[in-house]
Amino acid sequence: MTSPQSNHRVLLVEDDVRLANLIVDYLKSHDMHVEVERRGDTVLTRLINYKPDIILLDIMLPGMDGLTLCEKLPDYFAGPILLMSALGSSEDQIKGLELGADDYVVKPVDPALLVARINNLLRRQNQPPQAESHCLTFGKLSIDPHTHAIRLNETEIDLTSHEFELLWLLASQAGQVLSRQYIYQLLLNIDFDGKDRKIDVRISRLRKKLNDNIETPFRIKTVWGQGYLFAPEAWNN
Repeated sequence: MTSPQSNHRVLLVEDDVRLANLIVDYLKSHDMHVEVERRGDTVLTRLINYKPDIILLDIMLPGMDGLTLCEKLPDYFAGPILLMSALGSSEDQIKGLELGADDYVVKPVDPALLVARINNLLRRQNQPPQAESHCLTFGKLSIDPHTHAIRLNETEIDLTSHEFELLWLLASQAGQVLSRQYIYQLLLNIDFDGKDRKIDVRISRLRKKLNDNIETPFRIKTVWGQGYLFAPEAWNN
């Protein structure tokens, strides 16, 4: 039976049957359509017939672990990926985010928080560009907010939707230092708590993709104690 078009379509990848059932029941009570996959190595095949809006992905899975799958998914799936794991250290969370996850929830999962995270990720995913947005050009870098096309030195750069919205925010206020608090409020609709690393990880991925110097970045600069600055003069070479 097909769910209404307005309902979120969720693919839950979780081998713990009891936990999966609890999550499914709670998400369905919030008008979400949910399908469950028990193994990591069958997820890509499932995506042929089921087109979810978001994937909730456990890390410890039979067949293929969630981190390996997280690296492969962007070639098959354009929506957000939310990792769920009992591995709750900062290092584990950073690793998951660096591999392409859009968010990370530590088990045991608070179902109300999970629903809030899902809604937030999909709201950001589906937000249209601002009507007044126009293409930005800095030296050999061009940014098109309508097609999300990024070109640097005549080469197209592939960014995720979350990486693009962060780059657009920085570039549209080039030369200004944007605080982490400001970035978190605009992009994630939450306050920066001093510990969350999602934006730091996205900055790191942007620097790699845009050929910035990782050790001493000069294109997207860190201004210690203040935030991040997009340097408009740094894109001529």
